[in-house]
Amino acid sequence: MLTVTSTVIPAVKIVEPRRFNDSRGRFVETWNRRRFLENGIGLDFVQDNESGSALAGTVRGLHFQKPPNAQDKLVRVARGRVLDVAVDIRRTSKTFGKHVAVELSAENGRQLLVPLGFAHGFCTLEPDTVVCYKVTAPYSPEDDLGLAWDDPDLAISWPVAVAHVLLSDKDLRQPALRDLPSYFE
Repeated sequence: MLTVTSTVIPAVKIVEPRRFNDSRGRFVETWNRRRFLENGIGLDFVQDNESGSALAGTVRGLHFQKPPNAQDKLVRVARGRVLDVAVDIRRTSKTFGKHVAVELSAENGRQLLVPLGFAHGFCTLEPDTVVCYKVTAPYSPEDDLGLAWDDPDLAISWPVAVAHVLLSDKDLRQPALRDLPSYFE
């Protein structure tokens, strides 16, 4: 059993796999090709990634890969909680520059399907958070790009004060949306 719900940007989906709980804990099937196909999601995932963040207030993103190595992502949290964000960077889209923000946690078991043409990032809400995500194209350093996490035109309400956010050097140097070339039409 799998529940798939469209967000305010219909291309971005919240995926909720069925969870089985008993006295030992829980079991969840996080990916099943047949069940996803039955729900209209026919993606060919080729790589699994995992990131661990020691501190709450860590922001990773907003990242994407440009064609020909653009990636769909299926994101979930194995430990902790995040505010997960997907920004539409498809220039011809009616929702260009808009975003979806969803809390994902190990407890709620939600996953976010982030399609091609979206920049993706998250902010950890708890220490020692582990985020796992499947992608449809392998990592390609020459196609790996980003968008400024704090671009005021995006109006993302990050749950951390700018003075307390923890970022990589790479994420400190990303361009604003208005300065981003058109990679997705």
